[in-house]
Amino acid sequence: MITLREVVVQWGRIGCTGFGGPPAHIALLRDLCVDRRRWLTADDFEDAVAACNLLPGPASTQLAIFCAWRVAGPVGAIIGGAAFIIPGLAMILVLAAVFLAGAPPDWVRGAGAGAGAAVAAVAVRAGVGLVPESWRRSPAHWRWIVYAVLGGVAAATLGPWLVLVLLGCGAVEVVWRSLGRGHGVSAQVWPLAAVAGAATGGLLALVWVAFKVGALAYGGGFVIIPLMQADAVDAYHWMTNTEFLNAVALGQVTPGPVTQTVAVVGYAAYGVGGGLLAALVAFLPSFSFVLLGARRFDALRNNIRARAFLGGAGPAAIGAIIGVAIPLALALDEWWQVAVLAGAAVALLVLRRGVVTTLLAAAAAGVVAALVGAPLP
Repeated sequence: MITLREVVVQWGRIGCTGFGGPPAHIALLRDLCVDRRRWLTADDFEDAVAACNLLPGPASTQLAIFCAWRVAGPVGAIIGGAAFIIPGLAMILVLAAVFLAGAPPDWVRGAGAGAGAAVAAVAVRAGVGLVPESWRRSPAHWRWIVYAVLGGVAAATLGPWLVLVLLGCGAVEVVWRSLGRGHGVSAQVWPLAAVAGAATGGLLALVWVAFKVGALAYGGGFVIIPLMQADAVDAYHWMTNTEFLNAVALGQVTPGPVTQTVAVVGYAAYGVGGGLLAALVAFLPSFSFVLLGARRFDALRNNIRARAFLGGAGPAAIGAIIGVAIPLALALDEWWQVAVLAGAAVALLVLRRGVVTTLLAAAAAGVVAALVGAPLP
């Protein structure tokens, strides 16, 4: 066991420097817990990564909480998870106040419009990067393709109902493998929570949106975007499409988990209090999964039904990540944003530049566009 002060320092350092999303977070946690401090063995760490990937919600956040639990117990898990989340959350709320201000300067609007224009290319890059490993693990590639296509179509057309497609693909794969082994289908049901009052708007609607992001989204990252976009923009009108693109870009250029993008939606709806509430609701399931189930992670890792569920939901999530690029691209309003998107696609998919670097370059292009008098969305 290590001291709680050490947990705050080390997990807070990762929260401040973890630019680049889940791959960067996993690498930093591995370097800390396995390579440098030897708090976990390499096998323990890889098993933890696998178990977290079987859970809904942000896997790298759950991994950070689990590693803190292993080295400092339940209190350490809470403190370590908070230290990992809070730096990026504080930064994104400050940036939300700037970019969602009633009348921000033109250069700020231009920076947001430029970075937002590149988001669709970032989504494609994120999805394509997940394909090889998922394809390798799939026992039947034709089913993998079906699930991925369903996820992509759902992300492009269904918005908040995407979660039902992800859960449905997972359930179908469980049934398929159960029948293939000659066993009856288990009576176990993957539960869905519903908030009946969400349709009326208000704080309950924000809670429901944040809950879907944190507890029902397999694949994390960009899978949460269609879950938020239809609600935040179309259903409740908390944000415009341009503001939503800004929110997604802010979630990419700040350190820490991408899930904290939901805090920008909460800020747009109800100010700082709404942002904090949305973040609390979105991250609470991750803490609950680890604190209540960490001792069973080994069993989860080897659970046939859990792995089968991920075998269906995983490819659907990858398809959704790529498919969400369609509504994101259609949300662009100005011709020069399309040019920025094309440049970002080349930088990310052909030249293999980093996400943060590409988004900052796109933001700089937006500032230049604003300064030369280009129309702003």
